[in-house]
Amino acid sequence: MSGLENAVSLERLSRYFAWAGNDHSRALELYAINTAVSEAFYTPVQMMEVALRNRCHAVLSEQFGPYWFDLPGILTSEQQIRSVLETKVDLVKGMAKKERATTAVLDRLTPGRIVASLTFGFWTAFFGTNYENTLWRQCLYKVTTNPPPKMKRGKLSVELTAIRLLRNRIAHHEPILYYDLAGRHERILEVTNWLIPVAARWTERHSRLPEIYAQHESCICGVRRIHDDQKKEKGRSD
Repeated sequence: MSGLENAVSLERLSRYFAWAGNDHSRALELYAINTAVSEAFYTPVQMMEVALRNRCHAVLSEQFGPYWFDLPGILTSEQQIRSVLETKVDLVKGMAKKERATTAVLDRLTPGRIVASLTFGFWTAFFGTNYENTLWRQCLYKVTTNPPPKMKRGKLSVELTAIRLLRNRIAHHEPILYYDLAGRHERILEVTNWLIPVAARWTERHSRLPEIYAQHESCICGVRRIHDDQKKEKGRSD
């Protein structure tokens, strides 16, 4: 194995070798393109995530106050409740030991700090079925400032779940070349536009995904065709 294969591992490169017909140089080229595309998604995903958490916090704060996450009965997901607790613990751990027993803790555990530290999964969980008849009907239906006609919780949940799964694959350095990348980028812009239109316009100006995609479009489309053919072949053999 080459030094790079040792660094990345053959297991992680196996998908690229399959797409490249076991051509070593081609496989590493595809890996580099996947890295470039993943990097380019950072800007649109970042803005959408920040817009989502800030809209959720704004709407929930208006309804219940800025410490809504501490109120009994607001969070019904055990994972979300645990996330808030773990976030607070991590924020306190970041303080000097002598400050932990003082009122400085209150300055550390502000809504702004807590909200900024909670994960994307925490925010997307608000649009699951368990909140349909509670927070969604109470206030979260207002999270979109520019909603499409007849916006439903389920529609928003489907879109956010797709974005979260893509985000997680990128965060774990997984292959995404076989995705409809241009389509995913458009969906992220669409959801951002539902949340805060000015944020979507900012993303359109600064996102490098269209440029990177255009540079490698033929290669990416080729990977998608190969991936689809391999998937069909696997289905026939199962």
